[in-house]
Amino acid sequence: MQQIAHHFGCSVNKVVYWMQQYGFERRTWSEATYVYRNPDGDPFKICMPETSEEWKLFGVGIGLYMGEGARKTKWHVAIVNTNPGVHRTFMVFLECFCGVLKKDLKLDLNIFDDCDVELVKQWWVNQLGLSQEQLRSVCVRPAKKSGIYKSKSLHGTLTVMFSNAKVKENNRRLVF
Repeated sequence: MQQIAHHFGCSVNKVVYWMQQYGFERRTWSEATYVYRNPDGDPFKICMPETSEEWKLFGVGIGLYMGEGARKTKWHVAIVNTNPGVHRTFMVFLECFCGVLKKDLKLDLNIFDDCDVELVKQWWVNQLGLSQEQLRSVCVRPAKKSGIYKSKSLHGTLTVMFSNAKVKENNRRLVF
């Protein structure tokens, strides 16, 4: 409304008045910002598979999200795992069916304090073909000395996520 008021050289209150007079509904701040940042329309639409190979990838992607996904987050579509192959597969799913580019993914790393943080960070970046800048946080936990781990992950647990309310809502509709 501020942009409209500026364009016509009037106050925001005047724009509100005329919108009410003509029955125009107002967007929320969130909706208005989303539309402003995506002038070509919503870039995050679920594309349904067409070929048998696409259907296989689609099924695997949905299965990974249901089995390994962090569904309790409000604005993220995220998957948590120790296996880079799982992450790579889910990243291909996001790109093929949700339009999510690798450059837009964010990473959170969870490791024990007896790991070399810089080596582990570099290992994950290399495994997934991403950049260090995409790594948002590293949580270093004290290693448990009680011997309860039969095989400890040398590279920790990585969360790969994409933050966007539209993608989250689209994935929720597919899964539930």
